[in-house]
Amino acid sequence: MDFGMLGTALVMGIAAIGSAIGIGTAGQAAIGAWKRCYMNNKAAPFILTVFAGAPLTQTIYGFLLMQTMKGSDADPGFLLGLGIASGLAMCFSAIAQGRAGAAGSDALGETGKGFSQYIMVVGLCESVALFALVFSMVALG
Repeated sequence: MDFGMLGTALVMGIAAIGSAIGIGTAGQAAIGAWKRCYMNNKAAPFILTVFAGAPLTQTIYGFLLMQTMKGSDADPGFLLGLGIASGLAMCFSAIAQGRAGAAGSDALGETGKGFSQYIMVVGLCESVALFALVFSMVALG
């Protein structure tokens, strides 16, 4: 068994699991906010899809790191550890981003205000995944 290739696959898979959880969380809140808007005969803000879709980027980061790891001749044990650790960092970033997006959807749907402040918090959650991606690529040399 090639543990390096296992790590390469795990980074993508674990990151994608986090994206799915985050999208589900934020998506449920967006749908709830739209429902409240419809019930109150208010316009439903389409911009809530930004909050719902934001955690998808962690899957892209997992894919990019997977591709970089595939071309690496690093120690298989290192690749396994890097894949698990980086995948988990991206996973939890996506979950946190989904929760922040859910709160942003709820607040924006209710007030119609504050999108720029809410998206900044969502972006901060994104930073964790970006740091994991970049630092892992640097570690691969």
